[in-house]
Amino acid sequence: MATKPGERKLQILQTIASMLEQPKGEKITTAVLAAKLDISEAALYRHFASKAQMFEGLIEFIEQTVFGLVNKIVADENNGMKQAEAVLALLLRFAQKNRGMTRVLIGDALVNENERLQLRINQFVDRIETTLKQSLRIAVTQGELPAETDVGAYANLLVCFVLGRWQQFGKSGYTRDPLAGWPQQWALLKR
Repeated sequence: MATKPGERKLQILQTIASMLEQPKGEKITTAVLAAKLDISEAALYRHFASKAQMFEGLIEFIEQTVFGLVNKIVADENNGMKQAEAVLALLLRFAQKNRGMTRVLIGDALVNENERLQLRINQFVDRIETTLKQSLRIAVTQGELPAETDVGAYANLLVCFVLGRWQQFGKSGYTRDPLAGWPQQWALLKR
């Protein structure tokens, strides 16, 4: 039994993430979740007011992890194109290592859940795109991209690439590695 404050809450989130990792996983209901944890549904609601709040906990984990690493990349790397490359590789690697979270990122796990969850994922993707625009603007000022480069269109293309790789990974039952062919694909994307 969890004794430390927040331990049970973390255990609930880890169990949801684990359930999402199953390629043909069952629908996550509070009854199924409670059974997996060997607690009552009422015990779940002592930690989270709703199932949507549980998914918000997962989204918060994604945001904190990804943007913590993105901020480190931007702070440590001065080259704009290398920033963009590192951010894309990070996003692909995050999916590879957090299969269940990939289902949250592509919206599969959010079907029939509160619409605010999908809006929050959309905002997450928009923030990634904004970060990539900034990196590409730096690349333009460094002369790595032509001055007339439409950084908005370029950043959107890079985000669409990542979303597509996440989709392939999730929809293939995690058999299509999001990093497969990455060096060759980056060589094409950065032209």
